Amino acid sequence: MEYVSRPPRPPLHELIADLYYLAGTPPYPRLLLPPAPSALLVVNLGAPFRIRAGADRKAGEYADGCVITMPTRAYEFGYPPCSRSVGVHFKPWGAAPFLPMPAAELRDCPVTIEQVWGRRAAVELRDRLASAAGPDVMLTLLEDELTRRLDETAGMGLVRHTGGVIAATGGAVPIGELATAAGVSGTHLVQRYKELIGVTPKRLARAHRFTAMVFAIDPTGPVDWGALAGAAGYFDQAHFGHEFRAFTGLTPTRYIEVRRRFLREYPGHTLDGWSLPAD
Repeated sequence: MEYVSRPPRPPLHELIADLYYLAGTPPYPRLLLPPAPSALLVVNLGAPFRIRAGADRKAGEYADGCVITMPTRAYEFGYPPCSRSVGVHFKPWGAAPFLPMPAAELRDCPVTIEQVWGRRAAVELRDRLASAAGPDVMLTLLEDELTRRLDETAGMGLVRHTGGVIAATGGAVPIGELATAAGVSGTHLVQRYKELIGVTPKRLARAHRFTAMVFAIDPTGPVDWGALAGAAGYFDQAHFGHEFRAFTGLTPTRYIEVRRRFLREYPGHTLDGWSLPAD
């Protein structure tokens, strides 16, 4: 698959980790994405794709694309044989200025671009991107569209600052201390997080801790799960195993088997490292 990515220019750099272009045949028809401390916007330029937001949900079809606020469960993406899209990996709070509703209303409920920006805007954006002369131009067009839509959002400074502290500590900072240092009550901090991210500060911290632990795994060699769990701050193996299943739906042992399958069947693939085969 072809993958092109770049960070945005200011002022979007405070909201967005990167903009990307993805095209080609996916390694597997269905991919599982564990929940990460990130929100996502996908503008689909190919055939419709499907998303199932949790094993207990039915898959929905998305033709124009989707917006996903920070998830709390693993998502399953069903890709067409030939995929083509342009998208944004938002920082946890980054999608909020572009949503017409609080992020908590969309938690684990992917919505279409049309539902967020209206049918006319969705069609016009897709048409401009589809006719653009290459990935770099597409990313610039999407960046320009987001810059045009950017507006002031109440509480953004508070959430961005405290969210940055949570990220910098790998989720290890006590949330009560975070609120005190910011000069607000814990209740106020939680309210702002639900409005702009869709989850509580504690949930964001859990996601950062889990993500850091996953990226510390070397699937090519033996895995010392006890050392990984201790380094990530899990107080015992039972807690570690519970968190692993909560975030992936898999046991640690099964997770590493699936990671190694991906490495074996598609070595060096651009989607390896976080995505997992779901079949």
